[in-house]
Amino acid sequence: MTGTVITQEIIRQVGKLPYESQQRVLGFAQALAVHSPKGVEGKHLVRFAGSIRSGDLKAMSKAIEAGCEKIDADEW
Repeated sequence: MTGTVITQEIIRQVGKLPYESQQRVLGFAQALAVHSPKGVEGKHLVRFAGSIRSGDLKAMSKAIEAGCEKIDADEW
């Protein structure tokens, strides 16, 4: 598919949606279009390796597992 074909298909599909859903699609497209600044190369972060305490790492892992195991049916 070419970019033009994809754009036309997106327009066609969005045109079928109710106004509120079109607003959501617009917000999503705008968020994708934002250019994030490039991050730092990993080699510059090595000095931080081991700086987080083990207990804190375990707490973070538990929080991630608890939060990532849930599905919000109202999201995309």
